Amino acid sequence: MWIFCIRMPCFLQQRLVYNTIKSKMKITVVINTYNASQYLEEVLQSVSGFDEIVVCDMESTDSTLDIARKYGCKIVTFERKNFRIVEPARNFAVQSASNPYVLVVDADEIVTKELKEYLYKCVQESNCPQGLMIPRRNQFMGHYMGGSLGDWQLRFFTKEGTYWPETIHSVPKIQGRVEKIPSSVHNALLIHLDKENLHNRLEKLNRYTDFEVEKKSKRNYTAFALFYRPMWSFIKSYFLQGGIRYGVRGFIKAKYDASYQFFTVAKSIEKRLK
Repeated sequence: MWIFCIRMPCFLQQRLVYNTIKSKMKITVVINTYNASQYLEEVLQSVSGFDEIVVCDMESTDSTLDIARKYGCKIVTFERKNFRIVEPARNFAVQSASNPYVLVVDADEIVTKELKEYLYKCVQESNCPQGLMIPRRNQFMGHYMGGSLGDWQLRFFTKEGTYWPETIHSVPKIQGRVEKIPSSVHNALLIHLDKENLHNRLEKLNRYTDFEVEKKSKRNYTAFALFYRPMWSFIKSYFLQGGIRYGVRGFIKAKYDASYQFFTVAKSIEKRLK
């Protein structure tokens, strides 16, 4: 009895291996939105060329979805209900990605060309980490304050094994190695377009510190925390993160950061004493 063995031609085997490797290199950009039309078009232009763009919308009532459709985004909907923060929608958005690597971008953040190039170079390497911390350049009082003020965002990671807690200002939990983009890689960063003035920032401070109290409900702050937490926040912002280089703006930013900590602790103590 003859047994015939049909071997796949060598070039087809190589093509199959190449396509398998290539599929593992793909990156999905995930953007959470709610009435985010102000900057969205500029953001989508900056992420053109990525393998997939997912817009996870929380039932916007402005032109957000029209803009997303214009740029051919994959659109998924997360019911807004009574949520007032984006974090509850993060996991749903990430799991809607079709590719193994995910870059999470806010609807008011620009991805630089250098960042895109670095990420694609990284995923082609065998030792690519499971998570990457990306520097973000922010505006304060109408001016950018550099990309090295300690504002590192964990926004690039493998989809598998990642979980995003549903509390305000949480960071994703990664199964595996997390690294920072080397400082030698110039301009590989996110640019925050937010141009809020102090009036709007103070409104946010009041709202966000309420959420922080809920997040840290089990923390039993003492009166001493009213002193050391704001003081440490000021020192970190003004000296360690380089705010001192920006004159009066850097000083005001450091005082703002300290106030955030002060009112978080104060509200926590108030809640406990009621």
